Amino acid sequence: MKKDGRLAKFLQNKNTVTVLGVVLMIAILYVMYNVRVQQATSPVSVPYAKETISSGTQITASMVGTKEVSRNMITEGILKTTGDVIDKYANVDTVIPAGSLFYERAVVEKEQLPANIILKYPKGHVLYNMPVSITSTYGNSIYPGNYIDIYLRATYKIDKNDTTKYTDEELKNANKMMYGKLISNVKVLAVKDAAGRAVFQNIDEQRTPSMIIFAVNEEMNQLLRKAENLQTYSSELIPVPTNESLKDEPEDTKISNDKLKAWIESVTVADE
Repeated sequence: MKKDGRLAKFLQNKNTVTVLGVVLMIAILYVMYNVRVQQATSPVSVPYAKETISSGTQITASMVGTKEVSRNMITEGILKTTGDVIDKYANVDTVIPAGSLFYERAVVEKEQLPANIILKYPKGHVLYNMPVSITSTYGNSIYPGNYIDIYLRATYKIDKNDTTKYTDEELKNANKMMYGKLISNVKVLAVKDAAGRAVFQNIDEQRTPSMIIFAVNEEMNQLLRKAENLQTYSSELIPVPTNESLKDEPEDTKISNDKLKAWIESVTVADE
């Protein structure tokens, strides 16, 4: 009974209860911390590239090994099983180095490769081939699957050797430039060089972009062709990359500037 009394008195002491509470909390935190550390550092088996895999290459079983890494190294986007990798293809804008883990963006199905993508576009659309260069593709930084906005730049052409054949209004406009976004959210289907080869198909051979191919409806197709071939204006279509491809649901392709469209129509021959 005396022991029970001393124990009850001991537990009734506020300082004692506080100390016990703090010790208990520290013990709980320590246990939870160790559990989390063990979870984070426990090894996980993931696939890796046993050799360097070039863009567009089919990934075979002989190219893939597995190794154990700490769980905290498995970040978002890393493929975790060999089934996610074998018989897939290295993306066209990707080189998978030997020893590297596989990332979702770097591994695609065969149907997602440019040679197949170019055959798949919405019904009622037509392919458009837009001339480009290293400069206009931002140092060859526009890839199949990217989205671009298309801008128009146009200036009025005059014969500086004979200005007498122009009106005062035409001479005035010769010093002005028409510039604006014409079409937005266009998905690039392919990037080709002058010989028609996919620019990113072979990383061992540097190819210069000469054209980007995309699909638009007939109204946009006619508008782009008129803009590209303005007779009395020096005109240029300019691709501008966007981050639209990062969205879960990219916005539809659309004409961005009704005033610019109306101006193009006003300086070209109307359709019969």
